[in-house]
Amino acid sequence: MAKKQNLFECQHCGYAASKWLGKCPECGSWESFIELNEAQKQVRKTLNQSTSHSKKPCAITQIQTEYHSFFSSTQEELDLVLGGGIVPGGLYLIGGSPGVGKSTLLLKVAGSLAKQKRKVLYVSGEESAGQIRLRAERLDSVDDSLFLLNEINLDVVKAALYNGKYELCIIDSIQTLYAPEVSSAPGSVSQVREITFELMRLAKEHNIAIFIIGHITKEGSIAGPRVLEHMVDCVLYFEGDPSKELRILRGFKNRFGTTSEIGIFEMSAQGLNSAKNASKLFFQKRASATGSAVSVILEGSRALVIEIQALVSESYGNPRRQSTGFEANRLNMLLALLERKLELPLGRYDVFVNVVGGIKINEPSADLCVLACIISSFRNRPLSASTAFIGEVSLVGDIREVGNIDIRLKELQSYGFDRVILAKKPKATNIHLKCFEASEVHKILEWM
Repeated sequence: MAKKQNLFECQHCGYAASKWLGKCPECGSWESFIELNEAQKQVRKTLNQSTSHSKKPCAITQIQTEYHSFFSSTQEELDLVLGGGIVPGGLYLIGGSPGVGKSTLLLKVAGSLAKQKRKVLYVSGEESAGQIRLRAERLDSVDDSLFLLNEINLDVVKAALYNGKYELCIIDSIQTLYAPEVSSAPGSVSQVREITFELMRLAKEHNIAIFIIGHITKEGSIAGPRVLEHMVDCVLYFEGDPSKELRILRGFKNRFGTTSEIGIFEMSAQGLNSAKNASKLFFQKRASATGSAVSVILEGSRALVIEIQALVSESYGNPRRQSTGFEANRLNMLLALLERKLELPLGRYDVFVNVVGGIKINEPSADLCVLACIISSFRNRPLSASTAFIGEVSLVGDIREVGNIDIRLKELQSYGFDRVILAKKPKATNIHLKCFEASEVHKILEWM
């Protein structure tokens, strides 16, 4: 009698071997091999069979274009990040630190859609149905079209989706679900991969939009295999301090739209609400102050007026460079540039930079503003509260233009600013600000 052959698979990369291995030859991970059961072996055998019935290649000119239909999530900021709304059959992954508002936002969306008579299923493996009902009452999300399922068995969830004819399903969270045919604990790499594949197939076949909530690691990435983010259609991350009211939702992958937009929310007793006037969350009118200046950054199609503050103080040991909301490596580069071009002895001083409001700057248009703040604090000279600074600073000491300058200037004009310092004056005739050109770093000293 032929000996029954076992099959083992790496939980990290999926590498298959006929015997158990201590170290995976593909990804190098240790003790990651698990033995597949009979059902998993049958699936692998089917996939490895002859592909004689596979589809033949077709010229791209013969392929018909597919257009996606959207329906609103009832949250303007969420629709903006998603690229216009929720796509039926789309698979969405949303992550963020504990308490940032992932479950709160999706439960509120579920309740609002249910009130539009869309059938919604909320699956929770972390909270009881009673706890979710209590939170739904606080969010005004109670409706007959919103159904709750307190379950962690994937087969039960699939059965509910097969028979319920739901338009939207929320999984809270994928790390709590388990597939019975996978012989590993819930939240393991193989479990998360198998469950995500099943949910993806179910979403496409039954045209159900599925939102998956994912836990994150201490490094800030979503727990589980990296393939999880590759399989879904859209990856969203919540940013923000749970102790503050401001939350920012940012898209890192979107097959249905752009990833350049951000959603800005305010946390209140009624849950997360779309911010009606985003810029007011980051900037308030103020008097002239030392070490404080204003700039405009662009997040997608939205211009945000922000205030940047700097503090330069004498060091009594190793000089510290600390920044909040501004990249630390870029700050070190700008400080080195000031020492070289303007001969400022910053090597003997501590330098602290803070972006007011908790937003993170991801573009170089605020370089000039940061330099102005540092020089102002170093020389103890206040900057005019009605002047803004826009420009990218290069390593050779010149100031470069930034994109979409007209949008930025219109936003400044709506806030009543008088002057703006930038690399080159715009050609637009509807801008009534006084624009002053500064081509090199040493030109900043003229405004001190």
